Amino acid sequence: LKGWLVRGPAENGAVVLMHGINTNRLTMLSRARFLAAAGYSVLLFDFQSHGESIGRHHTFGYLESLDARAACDYLTSRLPDVKKGVIGTSLGGAAAVLGPGPLDVQALVLEAVYPTIEEATANRIARRLGEPARLLTPLLVWQLRPRLGVSARQLRPIDRIGGIRAPLLLIAGGADKDTTPLESQRLFDAAPQPKEYWEIAGAAHQDFYLYAPKEYEARVLAFLGRYLRSATR
Repeated sequence: LKGWLVRGPAENGAVVLMHGINTNRLTMLSRARFLAAAGYSVLLFDFQSHGESIGRHHTFGYLESLDARAACDYLTSRLPDVKKGVIGTSLGGAAAVLGPGPLDVQALVLEAVYPTIEEATANRIARRLGEPARLLTPLLVWQLRPRLGVSARQLRPIDRIGGIRAPLLLIAGGADKDTTPLESQRLFDAAPQPKEYWEIAGAAHQDFYLYAPKEYEARVLAFLGRYLRSATR
């Protein structure tokens, strides 16, 4: 995996930024800038088969979950006594939840994360081809195993989010048709306490920070500050 580590004062904590599908760490630079300005250490990296990292296929969070764990482990190795958080958008958020066990972090921000791959697939087909095209969902989902080596039952963040051990801020777009507000609410309902929910009115499946930068900074910094501002884990 390729990435960048920006160091800040240890007492302020560190944040791992996890990008969405078909993008790379460059899309997280705006978040990295305001987090670094607030004093956090920041790790940005490219998931496997994205950006400069090697890999053959995108797997909707399955293999990417191993990348998420590797990134957090790397941060721990470089900054062992620092509290750590994750901000994961779409694919990055799914990867933060789908791993073999919960990430060893103290704060988790998830943005526009699908609850099940069936719903994610159906929503995207309907948006592109119209509502009747949802009938194609079983055919496309069936191809996951032969093409990517992963099954639909392994791509259900809603079944895994109950196991997270970090406080959660879940962010949804009020006009998101790829991960609808109702789907985000279901995901939120399945998560343990402590947790917070923020629905951004008018936002589609897009970069929430660029859509509402001032409120995003205020909410995310307040959330991270409650859990990461300490020199010990």
